[in-house]
Amino acid sequence: MPYSIQHINSCLSTGKTMLFPATIEHLLIDSRSLLFPATTLFFAIRTSQNDGHHYIPELYQRGVRNFIISQEIDERKYEGSNFLKVNDVVHALQTIAKDHRSHFNYPVIGITGSNGKTIVKEWLYQLLENKFKIIRSPRSYNSQIGVPLSVWEMSSKHDLAIFEAGVSQQGEMNALTFMIQPSIGIITSLGTAHQEGFDSIQQKWKEKWLLCSHSKTVIVNADDLIANDISIPEKMEDQEIILWGKSQFANFKIVSEQNLQQNTYLKASYQDQLLSLTIPFTDKVSIQNAITCWVTLLHLNIPVMEIQAKMNQLTHLDMRMQIKKGNQNCLLLNDSYSNDIHSLQLALEYAQQQAGNLSLTLILSDLYEQQKGTVNYSVLLNTISRFHIKKFIVIGPQLSAAIAPHQDLKISELFCFQNVNEFEQKMDLQSFRDEFILIKGSRIFALEKINALLQLQTHETKVEINLTALVANYKKVKKTIGAKVKVMAMVKAFGYGAGSVEVARVLQFHHVDYLAVAYTDEGIALRQSGIHIPIMVMNVDASSFDALIKYQLEPEIFSFQLLNQFYHFIRAQGILGFPIHLKLNTGMNRLGFDMHEIPALAEVIQEMPSLKVQSIFSHLSASGQAAYLDFTQSQLSQFKASAFELEQSMGYVSLKHIANSGAILMHPQYHLDMVRLGIGLYGIGEKSFGWENVIQLTTTISQIRKLPAGSFVGYNRAGLLHQDSVIATVRLGYADGYHRKLGKGKGAMWVHGKLAPTVGDICMDMTMIDVTNIAEVKEGDTVEVFGKNVSIDQMATWAETIPYEILTSIGQRVKRIYIQD
Repeated sequence: MPYSIQHINSCLSTGKTMLFPATIEHLLIDSRSLLFPATTLFFAIRTSQNDGHHYIPELYQRGVRNFIISQEIDERKYEGSNFLKVNDVVHALQTIAKDHRSHFNYPVIGITGSNGKTIVKEWLYQLLENKFKIIRSPRSYNSQIGVPLSVWEMSSKHDLAIFEAGVSQQGEMNALTFMIQPSIGIITSLGTAHQEGFDSIQQKWKEKWLLCSHSKTVIVNADDLIANDISIPEKMEDQEIILWGKSQFANFKIVSEQNLQQNTYLKASYQDQLLSLTIPFTDKVSIQNAITCWVTLLHLNIPVMEIQAKMNQLTHLDMRMQIKKGNQNCLLLNDSYSNDIHSLQLALEYAQQQAGNLSLTLILSDLYEQQKGTVNYSVLLNTISRFHIKKFIVIGPQLSAAIAPHQDLKISELFCFQNVNEFEQKMDLQSFRDEFILIKGSRIFALEKINALLQLQTHETKVEINLTALVANYKKVKKTIGAKVKVMAMVKAFGYGAGSVEVARVLQFHHVDYLAVAYTDEGIALRQSGIHIPIMVMNVDASSFDALIKYQLEPEIFSFQLLNQFYHFIRAQGILGFPIHLKLNTGMNRLGFDMHEIPALAEVIQEMPSLKVQSIFSHLSASGQAAYLDFTQSQLSQFKASAFELEQSMGYVSLKHIANSGAILMHPQYHLDMVRLGIGLYGIGEKSFGWENVIQLTTTISQIRKLPAGSFVGYNRAGLLHQDSVIATVRLGYADGYHRKLGKGKGAMWVHGKLAPTVGDICMDMTMIDVTNIAEVKEGDTVEVFGKNVSIDQMATWAETIPYEILTSIGQRVKRIYIQD
């Protein structure tokens, strides 16, 4: 729904009178996501890590002419542009969304709660998509910024909206409520998530209730209220509150709940009727979410038989975009989470970010909205054309027909198939090579078959790397150190086992300042994968000098011999000012110029114009140990004095850094100009900092056998059973990085909510665990080696080593899966 810039200006009451004519259709907060510059309004949001005002020149060059700002701009530099100055850019975004919301009168469902918001939203979409034309929040767009962007997508072609609202502290819900203005309010559950932002669970409830306070209908778990000692809210006049649960206060009363293998049979009493429903889940959380959906559908007058039929089709949702390795150096991004134009754009943005030097391939089915005739084909194809897609594979008759008139698509390879079976019969699978493949489409087309055809087949042990959590750890560090301090991210040793290239791509996207690798080969791999930000190489020798220049890699220089070798090589090439990094030894006694060598180094380096000292740094040997705080302080003092002496001699200032992950948390005095973020990036370190877990290693059970007491298990008869036991063999061994020290019960794995100790020696490819006292274990079940329930720290303690070794020991044959929440 387009608006004039004059209308936007009126909404914000800026008082500006002179404006160039402009029509606004798109809101932008991230310069990297620009698609339609002429009709885009950019919001220059300032945070502790970034400032949107810095991107105005770039966006102007790319065609954007309308901006919301909070600081003075020299408008003379931006001919033909409109700058609307406000006190709070985020508030302006919310004000515009609120105004947009006021133009629509169809039902709006607002969902809040500690857990289950996104699941309920997506299940409601699945259950109602054949009845309504629905606009909903993409993924987890439930924040102060995500909600207005979601609301902005409302249009007259929809007749139902479903939005999430998430809050982490008191005072946040008011703004979300005014934007969403739900006619139906849902509170899914109350839990401990974000509890640190509230004084009590009751205070959190009051904050979440604000979303529903003016809704005509409110749906709440009554048992949740009773369990948390929360009073039933007094309803407004003409407001209906549906309290579901088993408690006496429920007016939608769950009479019985019976497990039937993989299903749960429910009976409920509501409005003097006895209702029943079978749902395809048995776990408590899914049952609660399904009941919430059941109540909502009944309120919307969906026939009982239709509800049962749709419920049968519900599945557990994996709400994360996963990157997996495909055949012939391909990467696969299977995003079947949602299938509308907006979510396609988000997925394409992420795919283009992660693709690096791989060509981009899109496999897209008919969208569900297309089957109902509500998709604007021109908008869909225009969206696709704005990305650098080399190969476009269409599955489905509607999209195939829509593409026929659009021969101007700048796509090298275009293939159209009526269904997946035709793709399987006619597509040459060997033609997929060196590609980043995005698979997106409706569930009815079963695109998971294509995913299975293209995915690299490996054993069922896998490492999941949560890139969203990794970025969250990076942002927490940025917030801690402040905007002026740079970050060098350590991606050496295959990114601590997480995969250097994939980690580097996401960090580059989020504007990390530097990367560091151990060896030149690692830096070359990053450059060949499209990483262009500065990279420091920590271990170089003369044989790699050519490659350093060719791939613009910056060496760490730690000795006079290496300094002289590199200087003469660079000088012979006629290069001036090639960046290097000087390593000083302040007590680690591993690599670096010793303190007594600093005067000589200062004298030599000033006579080397072919080199530019980009940074001076040192390494703390015991930053994480309070017992050595005095020694750490002496290292810092020596380093600062030596760096000052070098800079005085060079005549210019270099970046200075000494803080590793442990020192970042100690005191701002260690931050200097830049910090080096290593193991903390992956969620390992001082627990009080709130690191998020990034890496999880899982495997599966290949076989289960019952053995009598007195039996032996494994090589060398090392596992003697003292009682009748149930032993599971899992697909993981020391060749995968599972240390042999973890055998004979020293280590354990997490199975169905309990620890299962190892039995006998660890084998090369397998490990045996004791599951005697764990119920319902079966072959094929997933086993957590470390992650959410078994920490890497705990596993390292069992193995008598450190978390670094655990991570870097994970074998290359273990499949890496990259997850974006």
